[in-house]
Amino acid sequence: MNYAALSTAIQDYTQNYETSFVANIPTFVQQAEERIYNTVLFPALRKNVTAIINSGFKYLSCPDDFLAVLSLSVTDANGNQEYLLNKDVSFIRSAYPKATDTGTPQYYALFGPTIVSAAPTNELSFIIAPTPDTSYTTELHYFYYPESIVQGVISSVNNLAGGSGYANGVYYGTALTGGTGSGATATILVVGGVVTSVTLTNGGVLYAVGDVLSASIPGGASFSATVATVNNSTGTSWVGDNYSPVLLYGSLVEAYIFMKGEQDMMTYYETKFKEALSQLVRLGAGLEQGDTYRDTQYKVKVAP
Repeated sequence: MNYAALSTAIQDYTQNYETSFVANIPTFVQQAEERIYNTVLFPALRKNVTAIINSGFKYLSCPDDFLAVLSLSVTDANGNQEYLLNKDVSFIRSAYPKATDTGTPQYYALFGPTIVSAAPTNELSFIIAPTPDTSYTTELHYFYYPESIVQGVISSVNNLAGGSGYANGVYYGTALTGGTGSGATATILVVGGVVTSVTLTNGGVLYAVGDVLSASIPGGASFSATVATVNNSTGTSWVGDNYSPVLLYGSLVEAYIFMKGEQDMMTYYETKFKEALSQLVRLGAGLEQGDTYRDTQYKVKVAP
């Protein structure tokens, strides 16, 4: 099931085609995805990255999409790989208090957001101990949310044509018009009657690269910007391709919460979602974590 089919099914199941409801379907779907991904840790939610940590430097930035550690290791120039043990920051500070406490790293801890120019970011970082005595290749195996099935969310625009004659000011939450999709909004800055910047606040849905967008701003004309990149241009995902019932019923639960629907239907869809989720757990935490060589095939007893 792709995003277009999922969106249509949500509207048909709920028999709700009202504008604000349809505009919130991406939110229903993304909320359902996060519930699913926090319940079943199947291999499709794992990612592996490598980086170099230099001698004398004990901090390592996490990837932007990082959620939780599965493992962290270092490999020296001779190919020797050492898996690090997860400890608390206080342990590392106490066990290796001096800058001269160097060697092959053995421990790590989540240190918190990186600080850049006194401004915290959302990106976490690791502290590693002992402080590396030489350069090492680090390998991080981690849990992340894969790309949402929601199709065509604008992630960037370019080719800004500022137009002329606009009233100077900052226009927050301005709806972007044009293109193949809907729902995109931006903060638009006008200086000297010309649009000088467009900062996306909502990427909308179902846009395509190359779509030309504009907006209704007082006083002027001819402003435009082109969609440069979108997330998930195909509207597909692992869950949608491999077990779509869990995504459909999870989205319907979120949709009925939005609609403040009848309690009996809410209970029905929540039950169907939990049934589908338990079947996905069987796949992700069961079948994908074993094989017939180790575990043999599942067998059902046959009556004599």
